[in-house]
Amino acid sequence: MAIVNKVEHKVYLCKSDIIKFQILTYCFLNKIPIADGELECLALLSQRGEQDLNQFCNLVFNEGIYASPQVTRNSLTKSERKTLVIKDGKNKKKVFLNPEIKLQTEGNILLDFKFAHLHETAQV
Repeated sequence: MAIVNKVEHKVYLCKSDIIKFQILTYCFLNKIPIADGELECLALLSQRGEQDLNQFCNLVFNEGIYASPQVTRNSLTKSERKTLVIKDGKNKKKVFLNPEIKLQTEGNILLDFKFAHLHETAQV
């Protein structure tokens, strides 16, 4: 039986931080690079649910996450290529977080991750 060094942390986070942590964990485990602005934008989108693309770009700009609605649109396009968001529709496009991320955003949220690394010892 392997002996492991167990690290245990118990932390209470605000809703936006626990959402960001879930997004970061998903991106880390799937080797998806993500910038701070993208993380803020995706966290806001996850809290708001499906949004009209133009209105959401303006909202992100008004929140001060990006310098303009166009920069937000570019970021969402990049996130779409990374399969983090889905855009739907032709004229009035809707944007929403990819449901495969399985993000918890409502009610009480407890994240229980168990990660391990087992060091292989050389047999003599």
